[in-house]
Amino acid sequence: MNPTRRALLATGAAAAAVTAARRAFGQGDNAMSFYERGDVRIHYQDSGSGFPLLLIPGGGLNSVISYFSNSAAFNPIEEFKDEYRCITMDLRNANIGQSSGPLEIDRPWDSHTDDQLALMDHLGITEFMVMGFCIGGPFVWNLLRRAPERIPAAVLAQPSGFDPAYPDYYYQNNITGWGPELVARRPDITMAMVDSFLTKMYRSNADFVFTVTRDFVRACQTPILVLPDDIPAHPYAVAMESALLAPNSEVSLYPWKQPENRVPLAVRHIRSFLRTHRPDTAI
Repeated sequence: MNPTRRALLATGAAAAAVTAARRAFGQGDNAMSFYERGDVRIHYQDSGSGFPLLLIPGGGLNSVISYFSNSAAFNPIEEFKDEYRCITMDLRNANIGQSSGPLEIDRPWDSHTDDQLALMDHLGITEFMVMGFCIGGPFVWNLLRRAPERIPAAVLAQPSGFDPAYPDYYYQNNITGWGPELVARRPDITMAMVDSFLTKMYRSNADFVFTVTRDFVRACQTPILVLPDDIPAHPYAVAMESALLAPNSEVSLYPWKQPENRVPLAVRHIRSFLRTHRPDTAI
């Protein structure tokens, strides 16, 4: 075991013991809870048991837990909670969710990554695998940039990315489909702030996967599994480019969502991938 991982396991042992005790008494299984950190309040779900698996829903800036039961090709909580401790959350300021916090205009991606890492810290989880859908793709790369020592493997399902054929897709989608409703219910936020936030998020670094560079992906040693899609929100070319650049990558069958009888094959691939890369010593 390398020294960094040994230190992480040691520092998280006490918090993990508390969490294990709580779960042993029937608390935390399928539990909906809130975590507060300063002005941020995160609504999350903690389901199942086993090695921790952070699940990031799709839906763009309206990413919420219900995405998995209402919109996803399969529900990863139901598929994996028998083998993994599945943690998921409503994205901060998603209009149909229950998480809230400041609109951090200068650091849109990192503010959400802060929430993801802080939630895992709150739960006493040091090492965890992660699977992200849609907007979860850029979030996974940002987590690998921010905390690579904590993540032994990652899955990117239908990841978002920059498509030169639709250069302003995400900005336009969110300036109309997310911003106005947020402003209507949050008097502290204006459309000018939303414009600045989305500009920083999607226009200032309009390339590749938004959160990291191609050089970062080339150097990333974390095993990743990519399940490509091919619509404007999930460009096939970007998903495949990231898979080709990453030195320890795998790619699922494509297309994997249609016809529907292909979905179980993709889930089987995910399960095999996670088992292969799950650390022997789980918290």
